[in-house]
Amino acid sequence: MAKESIKARGVKRERLVAKFAEKRKALKESGDYIALQKLPKNASPVRLHNRCKLTGRPKGYMRLFGISRINFREMANKGLIPGVKKASW
Repeated sequence: MAKESIKARGVKRERLVAKFAEKRKALKESGDYIALQKLPKNASPVRLHNRCKLTGRPKGYMRLFGISRINFREMANKGLIPGVKKASW
């Protein structure tokens, strides 16, 4: 499980990206790259990283469900994810 401080840092970055999204778009369209560089580093959407909503695990993230592969497998085996069942052939 990820440290709470790392999860909080990710949430803070998401808020900054959302806050400066319109301003970044306007500066990029006008070609004002000097003003763009003066924005906070964490306002760039490239710095975001997908994390599991339950555990905060950064690797093995399944975008469709928003959770890691490990949590996905556990929840699918318990029947907690609708429409997903274990394959057999």
